[in-house]
Amino acid sequence: MQFDPVTQLAVTAGLIVAMAIAIFLLVLLIKQRRSNDKLASRFARVIDADVELERVIAETVKQQSNADEITAKYRLIEMRYKNVTNSEEIVTSLERQAIQISRDVERTRAEYKDKRGIYDRLQREVAIFDERLSFAEMGVYEPHFDFSDSEQYKEQIEKIRNQQKIMVSAATAVTCSTKWTLDGSEAKGRTMTNRAIKLTLRAFNGESEAAIANTRWNNASAMEKRIERARDQINKLNDSNKIVISDEYTALKLRELYLNHEYREKIKSEKEERAEAARASREEQKLLRDIEAAEEAEARYQRLLAKANAEAAKASGAKLEALTVQIKMLEGDLADAHAKVERAQALAERTRSGYVYIISNVGSFGDNVVKIGLTRRLDPLDRVRELGDASVPFTFDIHAIIYSDDAPALERSLHAEFERTRVNAQNYRKEFFRASIDEVEVAVKRLAPAAPFIKDVEAQEYQETLAKRQLALSAVGIAAASEFPSTL
Repeated sequence: MQFDPVTQLAVTAGLIVAMAIAIFLLVLLIKQRRSNDKLASRFARVIDADVELERVIAETVKQQSNADEITAKYRLIEMRYKNVTNSEEIVTSLERQAIQISRDVERTRAEYKDKRGIYDRLQREVAIFDERLSFAEMGVYEPHFDFSDSEQYKEQIEKIRNQQKIMVSAATAVTCSTKWTLDGSEAKGRTMTNRAIKLTLRAFNGESEAAIANTRWNNASAMEKRIERARDQINKLNDSNKIVISDEYTALKLRELYLNHEYREKIKSEKEERAEAARASREEQKLLRDIEAAEEAEARYQRLLAKANAEAAKASGAKLEALTVQIKMLEGDLADAHAKVERAQALAERTRSGYVYIISNVGSFGDNVVKIGLTRRLDPLDRVRELGDASVPFTFDIHAIIYSDDAPALERSLHAEFERTRVNAQNYRKEFFRASIDEVEVAVKRLAPAAPFIKDVEAQEYQETLAKRQLALSAVGIAAASEFPSTL
C-alpha cells in the first residue's frame, strides 16, 4: 500500500525530530560535563561538592525524562507506521483470497454446467430404453395410417421392406463421399469402404429391428427416438470415414416401425372382436337350442295328446278309461313342456345366467379401487363401455368378465369378500370397493377357478392425457420438477 504525501512527510519529520533531539541531548550532556569539570576545578575550594553534585544529578534526571518522553513519542509513531504496513499486507492477502475464491466458484459453476449437460443427455437416452420413463418423456404416439384391416398393414410392411432392399442394392442406403485408397491401391480402398458400409448397415438394421420388435403402445415414440439416435451415433463413429446412413433409408425404417406397431394393434383389436363375436354367438346358439328343444318337446306332447283324444272319441269301456288316464298324463307332460318353453324364452330375455365383471379406473378413482358388477347383456362389453362413456373422465380397464349360470350368487360372494372395504356403505347399488388387483384375483380364483383374470392396469387414456399435459407445459416453458437445478 502506498502512503499519501502528507502521511509520508509526517512520518519523516517525526524521525528527523527524534534524531535531532537525541543528538542535542548527547551534546548537552557532554558540554555539561565539561562545564562541571571546569567549575569544579576552578571553584573547588569555594563551592560545596555535595551541593553541586545534587544539582547536576537533578538536571541530568530532568534531561533524561525529556529524552524518554521524546523516545516514547518516536516509538508511538514507529508503531503506527508498522500498523499501517501490516494493514496493507492484510488487505492485500484478503484481496488475493477473494480473487482465488471467485475463480474457484466460476470453475465449479463451469464443471457443474458440464456435468448437468451430461446428466440431462443420459436421462434422455435412458428414457429411450426405459418404458417407465419413455411414455412421459417422449410423448403420445399418433397413428400414421388408417387401414381398415390388418391385411392392408401387412401388405404395406412388405412394400417398405422391398424398398429398403432396393436402396441397399443400389448402394444408396449408406453412402461414402470419399474415394479412399489403401496402400496406394484404389481397389483395396473400395474393398475397405464396402466392408465398412456393410458393417454400418448391419449395426443400424440390428438396432432398428430391435426397436421395431419391442414397440408397444406406451413406448412407440421412444422406439422412434431410439432409431434416430442409433443413426446419429453410427454416423458420428463413421465421421472420419465419410460414411453416412441416408435420411431416406432412415425414413423407411421409421415407416416400418409405424406400420408394425399399428399392425400389431390392429391384430389385437381384430382378435378381441372375433373372440367377443364368437362368445356372443355361442351364447345365442345355446339359448336357441334350448328354446328349440323345449318347443319340440311341447309339439310332441301336443301330437300325442291329439292322437289320444281322437282315439278316446271312438273308444268305450275299459279302453276309454285307459285313454282317459293317458290323456291326463299327456296333458301334464304338455303343461310341463309348455312351461319349459316359457322358461327357455324367459331365459333368453332375462335369466340368472349372466356376466360378473371386475373393472378399475385409475384416472378417475385412483389406485386400488375396483367395481364388481353384473350384466345380463349378450355383449357384456357394452355395459363396460356404457359405464365409461360419460359418467367418468376415462375408460375402465377390464380385469375379468366371468360367465356364470348363477351370476347374482357369484356377484354376492365377491361383494361379501370385500364388504368391509365398500366405498359407499349407504347405497349398495354403488358397487365400488377398495382392494388391490392381487386381492381380487385371489378371491376370483377361489370362487371361479376357471375364470380368466387380467392383472395389468393399462389406463391408456389416463397415461396419454398426462403425457399431453406435460408436452403442453413444456411448450409454454414450464418444466417438470427436476432432481437437480439447471444452474448453480
